[in-house]
This record gives sequence, C-alpha cells and structure tokens, in this order.
Amino acid sequence: MNGSGYRSVPHTADLRIEAWAPTRDECIAQSVRGAVASFADISSAGPGRVRNRPLTADGDEDLLVAVFDEVIYLLDTAGEIPIDVVVESGGGTAEARFSMVDAAAVAQIGAVPKAVSLHELRLDRGPEGWSCSVTLDV
Repeated sequence: MNGSGYRSVPHTADLRIEAWAPTRDECIAQSVRGAVASFADISSAGPGRVRNRPLTADGDEDLLVAVFDEVIYLLDTAGEIPIDVVVESGGGTAEARFSMVDAAAVAQIGAVPKAVSLHELRLDRGPEGWSCSVTLDV
C-alpha cells in the first residue's frame, strides 16, 4: 500500500469503499472522496463554501461513522456535496472541514448514499499506514 487512495468494491446493491493513507484522518478523508466519486462528477466544481463541523466519537470507527453521517446529513438537508474534506483529530476532539458545493451545480452519476452500514465497518492501522472500509446504503 503506497500513498493515499480509494476504490469502490462491488457489494450487492450498496456502495462499499476501501481507502488507505499514511494517517487515520487522511484515510477517512479518502473514503469520503471515494464515496463522492461514486455519485457525483465534481471534476469541474469550483471552490465551495467551507463548513466546519465538530464531531463526537469514542474511537476510530466511531469517527469514520461520524464523518459519513455528517456528509449524508449535509446532502439531505442542505443539498450540498463535499468536494473535499479535511479531518483533524487529537486530544479527544475531532473536527471535519468540508468544502461544499451545491448538488445542482455538478452532474449526478450514481446513487446518493442514504446511511452508513455498521456491518463490516473497519478502520485499522497496519505497518504501511491506515486502511478503512465502509459500506453505504444507497
């Protein structure tokens, strides 16, 4: 595993994303990028408005779920898509900084996620960095 990245994995009717990165926070951000790439073409999206969100999590997997819950909430309530996300955590606190664009400003190319599945959720640190897997109900 080198650098950072993500891939979509065939998984029944749901969306499964696997991501990897040198740090936990970047691994979470990569998984969000993978999820967004599955349903929106953001390649031509301009700079978006920034939304800072404090997150509550008791552990690594809770933080992964908290970030995706926030993404899904913003999609559902504000009609905004994250074109980028930076997760910063430490000292028992966490925050996600989302760069958002209006969903109507980008082409939708797939099904929008509706919820995070807790089944087979994983965020692990290995000798080469962090890896995570998340399944989203679409």
